[in-house]
Amino acid sequence: MSEKPATRPAVVVIGGGYAGSNVAKQLDDIADVTLVEPRDAFVHNVAALRALADPSWLPRIYLPYDRLLARGRVVRDRAAKVEPGRVTLASGDELDADYIVLATGSAYPFPAKTDIDDTAAAHDKVRAAHAALEAASRVLLIGAGPVGIELAGEITAAWPGKHVTLLDAADDVLGARFRADLKAELRRQLTDLGVELLLSSPLTAPPPTAPGEPGEFTVTTRSGAEVTAQVWFRCYGVTPVSDYLAGALAAATDAGGFVAVNEFLQVPGQDRVFALGDVSGADYKMAGAAGRQAAVVAGNIRALIEGGGSLTAYEPNPPGIVVPIGPAGGAGQRPGADELVSAELVAELKGRDMMVDRFAELFGR
Repeated sequence: MSEKPATRPAVVVIGGGYAGSNVAKQLDDIADVTLVEPRDAFVHNVAALRALADPSWLPRIYLPYDRLLARGRVVRDRAAKVEPGRVTLASGDELDADYIVLATGSAYPFPAKTDIDDTAAAHDKVRAAHAALEAASRVLLIGAGPVGIELAGEITAAWPGKHVTLLDAADDVLGARFRADLKAELRRQLTDLGVELLLSSPLTAPPPTAPGEPGEFTVTTRSGAEVTAQVWFRCYGVTPVSDYLAGALAAATDAGGFVAVNEFLQVPGQDRVFALGDVSGADYKMAGAAGRQAAVVAGNIRALIEGGGSLTAYEPNPPGIVVPIGPAGGAGQRPGADELVSAELVAELKGRDMMVDRFAELFGR
């Protein structure tokens, strides 16, 4: 009498971004993987600002999920309630899970991220914003962090004569986490491109038009400076997507909605529920960190499935960043290195191709 084949453990991954897609792919050979994702395609957000300046990039950064998994499945739905062992979807369907991976990421203002699940509709929104941007002679960007700096670079590279104002309430670009010499170099490059920097300049009121929509306006800073533009974008504001968590999992979120994890990226008190990427409090919110965390989570779940293996702790890297300013400019800092990352190396690492090919390969494109 033949033995009945062993049932593969069920792994439900919530969210198909950088973190979730990587975990699902890495566990496809050992588990019954279900990836829950409301979008019809993965969005390579690293290149989203390039696609705003040049919409011909859009097909390269929206990558369908149909070739991601060889054995598992992708369910186009949204998690409505997640608790240990059970996932309830917005459609009403329920999924039993031996392991759950929380990888729903974060929301961020358009154009760095989109809140539209349908690819065609998302493309239409980008093209409309591109048209408004192209028609504008003056552009206001509010938020001088990495997104604001990068967007200023993309606009000035695509339209060298366009006037761009980069405004922030903080007294410097980029944020406190990074080195002063890096900030100075980024300020220098932006100024050389003609970008007007208004730092320590909170507005008395936000622009009257919606971000990305055409319409001339004038806003005033608290110091009395006036800024006139025909289109603007908000370049700050990360919000974790964790409102679907219930019970003990909801209790693991902090006041900002980020999910607490231990050194193995497990939710405290849950040995079979993991959280990673932007939704977790494990590290700085970057695609590179999400990829490193995915390897740890996939390895730890594999160790639990196989039995007897020890879990691997996730160790955050010291602060490091690469900030492109257009295809050929930018700068960065690397952990342990005294010298800044040069504009030439930034272009090689990220600026020219925005790492598109790496993710196209992941999704079988």
